[in-house]
Amino acid sequence: MARGRLRIYLGAAPGVGKTYAMLTEGQRLRSLGADVVVGFVEPHGRRPTAALADGLETIPRRTLTHRGAVFTEMDLDAVLARRPQVALVDELAHSHVPGTRNAKRWQDVEELLAAGVDVVTTLNVQHLESLNDLVRQITGVRQRETLPDEVARRADQIELVDLPPEVLRRRMVHGDVYPPDRIESALTHYFRVGNLTALRELALLWLADRVEEGLQRYRAEHGISAPWETRERILVSLSGGPEGETLIRRAARISARTPGTELLALHVIPEDGLTAVDPGVLDAQRTLLESLGGSYHQATGEDVVDALLQFAEAENVTQIVLGASRHGRLASFLRAGVGARTIKGSGPIDVHIVTHEEAAGSAALRLPRPSRGLGPRRYWSALAGAVVLLPVLTLLLTALRDHLSLAGDLVIYLLVVVVVALAGGLYPALLAAVAAALLAGYYFTAPVHSLAMERADEITALVVFIATAALVGTAAGAAAQRTHQAVRATSEARALSRLAAAVMRGQDLPALVEQIRENFGLSAISLLERDPEASPVPRWYVVASAGERPPERPYEADVESPVDDTLTLAARGSGLSTEDQRVLAACAAELGLAHARGRIAGRSGGTDTFTETERTRASLLLAAGRDLRAPLRTAEEALVRLRGRLAGERAQEAAQLLDTARAAVHRAAQLVTDLDDLSRLHAGALDLYLRPVDLNEVLGAALDDLGPGGHSIVLRLPEQLPDVIADAALLTRALTALGADALRHSPPDRPPVFYAQVRGDRLVIRVEDGMPEQRTESSTLPSRAPGTRKADSLALRLSRDLAEAMDGTLETTADGPAFSVTLTLPSCAPGGGATSDRDG
Repeated sequence: MARGRLRIYLGAAPGVGKTYAMLTEGQRLRSLGADVVVGFVEPHGRRPTAALADGLETIPRRTLTHRGAVFTEMDLDAVLARRPQVALVDELAHSHVPGTRNAKRWQDVEELLAAGVDVVTTLNVQHLESLNDLVRQITGVRQRETLPDEVARRADQIELVDLPPEVLRRRMVHGDVYPPDRIESALTHYFRVGNLTALRELALLWLADRVEEGLQRYRAEHGISAPWETRERILVSLSGGPEGETLIRRAARISARTPGTELLALHVIPEDGLTAVDPGVLDAQRTLLESLGGSYHQATGEDVVDALLQFAEAENVTQIVLGASRHGRLASFLRAGVGARTIKGSGPIDVHIVTHEEAAGSAALRLPRPSRGLGPRRYWSALAGAVVLLPVLTLLLTALRDHLSLAGDLVIYLLVVVVVALAGGLYPALLAAVAAALLAGYYFTAPVHSLAMERADEITALVVFIATAALVGTAAGAAAQRTHQAVRATSEARALSRLAAAVMRGQDLPALVEQIRENFGLSAISLLERDPEASPVPRWYVVASAGERPPERPYEADVESPVDDTLTLAARGSGLSTEDQRVLAACAAELGLAHARGRIAGRSGGTDTFTETERTRASLLLAAGRDLRAPLRTAEEALVRLRGRLAGERAQEAAQLLDTARAAVHRAAQLVTDLDDLSRLHAGALDLYLRPVDLNEVLGAALDDLGPGGHSIVLRLPEQLPDVIADAALLTRALTALGADALRHSPPDRPPVFYAQVRGDRLVIRVEDGMPEQRTESSTLPSRAPGTRKADSLALRLSRDLAEAMDGTLETTADGPAFSVTLTLPSCAPGGGATSDRDG
């Protein structure tokens, strides 16, 4: 039986429309004649989503009781018995109630796929196990339900259901995601714009990685090694020389000509981890590269060209930028340069040779430097050289037998032994010395072609030759070993200092892990964290990773380096020596410090944000309580008096008391509305539409909203006023709140006054409590001394935030008992004119 196909609708957060998209696909398949059933769908009370399931056959759910509560789960056996072509199964990462056959819903889906049933399902990115810890750092919420990444990777098709954060928040405000009692908490916590943006980026990047994996898998399966120019990738080869900056800038100019081009740079380190370049030069070139938007990489290899081409093939590079050779003609004649060899082996990759000031700067012949350090390759290369050189040298010396004495022959043999000692150390030198002595005794001492010796001086010469060769081999081997150890120690210190500097600069964990992977030439590496609460079976999370298919469990790695009780560094690749593992342990400790520092910084930032949020909320609640107390007390007193006088007082007085009570209650309701609007404004859930607005129309609407009491407001406005740039609804809301606040604090015989005046490109509106008798009519706004009375009331807080949302300001001033508020907003054009008094 053919295995079913899995299709996943991936979303960055709840409410983006994953279930809706799944049901839409089910209806489409049904219209094409496919046998589609609903195995499990959770509409979360959203009517459009529930309505979309109409017409689709739904398998009844299985009812379970757990701890006295009733739950429903998908009836897996019923779906398997029904054997549809396609099953719609919502919430792939869901954990089942104890008592079901499988603990996770994805395990049910696996059984359906194994039975040949195609499954269409949904998944939120925060439920992916590899991203779980990162999502917790972003949102502060730990997801208990997780899905192994491997399950999602095996999907035949993954489709992203995406919504911009602002659109999702508007859906939330309109009640399309959560019920009303959860909207406010969701907007101010999990559904903040920053959280949604970060989750959206995670979903896009994770899906992009899956697309890249699919492309690489396809190329591997079909044996495609040539680069596919899905996008331009330009690689700069950095040798560590002064020409590096010229190459980087030249590559950046090439990259700028094609949008979407990726710029990379590679520095090849010798296979033994040594480098003869100035690290300061490389650091400066890396800084320049990153400032131009490129990424820096290192690779390990004995041959620069081989390492360069292997990296280019692995990264699907389309162009390589190299510097012109710095060697002279004679050196280039003896050995082809890096540029020529790269062009020869590049295949379809374009190679740019860039000239620079250092090109062919020295015409002198430079002998190839011997490889540094000792190892199996040098050991066997030295032995092979001795096997080849000694017979060839013997043939030459045999031809010159009549011109050289035994002493001359031994000196020439000694030269070969010294070369072997420098290349391979003591033991190859000893073997070469013994072989040379035997050849000299057999071919150049009497009797010839016999190892028997007749002259004592010849025996002495051979013994001295062997002793000299042994001493020279010992000295050369010890010197090479000490050189190897010293330079390796320098290389280790440089690698650790580079990593420590990156940690101090605050570089993120993925970049640090990638740097370690490149330094050790590993194929993949992961920093894993164990969940301390998962017992007895350990549960691991990937904190950061690099390379292809990094290990997700310690036992999946070739090398493991524990950091502490919960952190470990797991690597996959060629086996590391004991010294390499020691350095890797030091790098793992640096990663542990960086991880701990990041957690502390995250907690500190979260604590500061939480503290500020709580302080603001407490201030708002205090202001709301203070403003609510007086109208509610008035309402209570009026209602009590009404109750006592209804029987014996006139109906007119009862009606007046009833009006007073109703006005007070209305004021209390208005304060609650103000508090709700202020909370929505802070959450960024209020839509803003800025346009030219007639201030007279807005004031008229505000007076209408104030009701009968608003007719006691005096308006002092110029005859000609320019339109103000604002949101008409929000400006009306702000002026209504300011007018109501001014009416409440003005004496009955001194109504509040609204002024308006143009100052440059701004329109200034001032609201003053009462109207002092000495005030004269003037278009110039009165000046007041700064004051703080009522400056933290709810109405003023709401008006100030609304003004700032419209690119305006609001200031309060006081002069004794008098109080005024100045609202400044941008206007369409400067204006002015005579002032007129009007009653609202």
